[in-house]
Amino acid sequence: MISSSSRSQASGRIRSAAFATKVMSAEEAVGFIHPADTVAISGFGGAGTPKAVVPALAERIRETRATGSNFTINLLTGASVTSETEKLLTEVDGIALRMPYQAESTARKKINDGRMDYVDIHLSHVAQQVWEGYYGKVDVAVVEIAGITEDGELIPSSSIGNNKTWLDVADKVILEVNSWVPAEMEGMHDVYYGTALPPNRTPIQLTRVEDRIGQPTFRVDPAKVIAVVETHGRDGANPLTPSDGVSQAIAGHVLDFFAHEVRAGRLPADSLLPLQAGIGNVANAVLGGLDRGGYKGLTCYSEVIQDSMLRLVKDGTVAHASATALALSEEGIEELTANIDFYREHIILRPQEISNHPEIVRRLGVIAMNGMLEADIYGNVNSTHVMGTKIMNGIGGSGDFARNGYVSVFLSPSTARGGTISAIVPMVPHVDHTEHDTQVIVTEHGLADLRGLSPRRRAHLIIENCAHPEYRPMLHDYFKRAEAQPGAGQTPHLLGEAFGFHQRYLETGSMR
Repeated sequence: MISSSSRSQASGRIRSAAFATKVMSAEEAVGFIHPADTVAISGFGGAGTPKAVVPALAERIRETRATGSNFTINLLTGASVTSETEKLLTEVDGIALRMPYQAESTARKKINDGRMDYVDIHLSHVAQQVWEGYYGKVDVAVVEIAGITEDGELIPSSSIGNNKTWLDVADKVILEVNSWVPAEMEGMHDVYYGTALPPNRTPIQLTRVEDRIGQPTFRVDPAKVIAVVETHGRDGANPLTPSDGVSQAIAGHVLDFFAHEVRAGRLPADSLLPLQAGIGNVANAVLGGLDRGGYKGLTCYSEVIQDSMLRLVKDGTVAHASATALALSEEGIEELTANIDFYREHIILRPQEISNHPEIVRRLGVIAMNGMLEADIYGNVNSTHVMGTKIMNGIGGSGDFARNGYVSVFLSPSTARGGTISAIVPMVPHVDHTEHDTQVIVTEHGLADLRGLSPRRRAHLIIENCAHPEYRPMLHDYFKRAEAQPGAGQTPHLLGEAFGFHQRYLETGSMR
């Protein structure tokens, strides 16, 4: 479990004499964080979240509140952080504003109850919006690193996320040097310092997944570093849900689609195109099935590296994988640390403004595969809001890849909550990805290739191929009546019934 260490545990990681003089406890370091501060912390999923400073900050907030004083911060991150981190700060009412992504039930409830402001944005937009001052100034950055070089450069940890931006823009910086991170990770990172705001932007010279365009370390102004905290704590592990029949069926349809695209001459036969996949057992099942397709030398350009990717790299199916963070189970963490020298040659971790950059995604021709909560019969996708109003997690990077990918695929089981919710509905009550960004929809029942199809043809295909058989008659009936009404238009709908599935669920507990 996470714990602060004595100085002796991590002293070998601080090779700069100037930074060594700033070592202090986490409890001392959080004294530099004040009420109403905007605090940017490292972490992307379970990887690289500060292990000591955040718990110490939560305790300081709790103690301050016990005296009757208010203490909240605005919290900026790479994406989600560990559930423990999110929960610690949320339970003490320590967060006034949260950006850009969360995945913890306590925080989610406060957001949906209107007690915490939440800004849900594309992950590729975060750095630019912070540089432009949309969230005011960043008072303090808390960034986990694996070490500090002799000349004061920072060796990244198991995620990069927005850390480069945090170190650049923050008024003050607290560094956590985590000696649990394998020292051999040094050299796995590619930190690009060539981005700029308009009108000073230049092309990003990344044309292959394996290209390195930056440096292996972060830079930071030593004058801004107010504290160095030494820790020895494991990353939070992403639980690996065993692949079930539904996820395996979805994976089978996707792999058949790849084979079809190869036969049609739209994908290279052996290496396809760079793959991106969201987090979860469906994505793991899709990636895990690639080694049965006879592919070699595949590449991955994504946000995270999951367990299935490690297996593909190890057996040679994948030659190079680029991401901004690791999203591994306990077993995956053990595998990576045991064979870190090997994986360092095949995995590159980059800032998320590069891993999710639309220019690069478009140039490389990324095959984007992301999950969804629901899709409507025309291909509009809701990936964030339950029943149209309650946030689940956030859009994350799915939009970065879906809009700019060579092929955009959305994946989901056809039903949820024991069949009481259909993932295919007449109209989604919240749209994250419009029909223009959705090319392929896949459920366990089949695949709908929407490319080149008009809205009415899309509707027939989605209902017949992707909807659960129990819901198909209801969807066909809705579409048939919508199409038959006078002036049905390009995209027929019955506006009085368009959200009937959702209303029925709210009233009865089932869409049936």
